[in-house]
Amino acid sequence: MNTAETTTSNPYLFRPISFRSVSLRNRIVMSPMCQYSADDGLPNDWHLVHLGARATAGVGLVFTEATAVEPRGRITPGCLGLWNDAQRDAFARIVRFIDGQGAVAGIQLAHAGRKASISRPWEGSKPVGLDVGGWVAIGPSPVPWGHYPPPREMDRADFDDIVAAFAAAARRAREAGFKVVEIHAAHGYLIQEFLSPLSNQRADSYGGSLENRARLLFETIEAVRGEWPDELPLFVRISSTDWVEGGWSIDDSVALAKLLQAHGRVDLIDCSSGGNDPAQKVPATPGYQVPFAEAIRRQAGIATGAVGLISEPAQAEEILASGRADLVLLGRALLWDAHWPMHAAKALDAPAFKWPAQYERGRIFDAFVGGALQRASLIV
Repeated sequence: MNTAETTTSNPYLFRPISFRSVSLRNRIVMSPMCQYSADDGLPNDWHLVHLGARATAGVGLVFTEATAVEPRGRITPGCLGLWNDAQRDAFARIVRFIDGQGAVAGIQLAHAGRKASISRPWEGSKPVGLDVGGWVAIGPSPVPWGHYPPPREMDRADFDDIVAAFAAAARRAREAGFKVVEIHAAHGYLIQEFLSPLSNQRADSYGGSLENRARLLFETIEAVRGEWPDELPLFVRISSTDWVEGGWSIDDSVALAKLLQAHGRVDLIDCSSGGNDPAQKVPATPGYQVPFAEAIRRQAGIATGAVGLISEPAQAEEILASGRADLVLLGRALLWDAHWPMHAAKALDAPAFKWPAQYERGRIFDAFVGGALQRASLIV
């Protein structure tokens, strides 16, 4: 089957797409999902198997979890980091494996801001004290998140250090072989803390107007692009709304997206929501965030990724076929079913989907089981 036939006969979910020089074999993306299983920021065998399994199963773009650009930028002591060369070299092994399976390796660079220095979820997500290895969190204003301690308000030196840390992490990501970088500006972590008026009460050039509140994001983008080649794509994940009255809204997100599109440095906006205020009221129903991706794509003219309780192949296909987003990011669905792309290819009848040679017997077994069940139903 030639390329043209493959493209037109395949479901939208399994059609390739390119961003700058990087081509994805399909529109399925593994969303960044924290595993809280690193030691001093170092990825290990857990991350190799966790990320590699989704690459072998046919995911187009495999993202690491949120990866801190400096030690105080970790959410928990178990979070990944990319602030030294040892971490870079450990990532390189994982990237090589992902590449070898035909997928593209992406990394999400992050800073936890005021939501840092807490224990892992299965340890209660409680603040970690300085006497047991915790650290002082920083933020735009001394406004705490829920029951967490108030962060230290950032000063000029902090801005310089953090922007430089994002740039250095982007350089190490390039050296490790990653092909996509995503800047984490969502879920109540540092950059989104600046965007939202709920957490940013500054009176200087980083507070007040939307343009001022977005200043750190744009400075970070410029610094990252200084180390990230022009031929490689850069994504930004945002919280499209705070889900709190008086907070960041979808209208703000559209306005920000228009600024990013005009700026020309960012290739796609990954449209999530919430995480910046415990008072949020999130209507978490299947596909509840897809309208954000659609609105931003249509009104700002920039590519978007849809994420949030997308689990069924037909649901993912409709999002793409109707032009509501350019990519579909799966989180919990890929935790539940590591081989989701294989099952989706069967459900949507994707002729060009390629199974790993090592798994071909599984496809034959699937056909055998299906035939046996059909024969059994005829006998009954």
